[in-house]
Amino acid sequence: MFRAASHIALHFIVPGAVSRIWYASNWKKVWFIMVATMIIDLDHLLATPLYDPNRCGIGLHPLHSYPAIAVYILLTLMPKSRIIGIGLLIHMALDGLDCALMPAIL
Repeated sequence: MFRAASHIALHFIVPGAVSRIWYASNWKKVWFIMVATMIIDLDHLLATPLYDPNRCGIGLHPLHSYPAIAVYILLTLMPKSRIIGIGLLIHMALDGLDCALMPAIL
């Protein structure tokens, strides 16, 4: 339960820290955009069961796939979509961290 709660909290805290440090003059708008990228978690609705605390979503869900991550990297290269790309990559990094922290299943 702690891992799940801290995972969700980090999806708000990390974009907040990034927006405060690198976009200080407009941090609230940038933070909101980055948090809004969490909408990509809608692809979890395609999984069965809907929620499994011991399932790694990276590479499983369509919007958490490696080709999708490559698109998110490309988004960071274009000024108009850079903040969205950064938000999506933060999301993927945090989901990857969650995968790494999962208990080993033997």
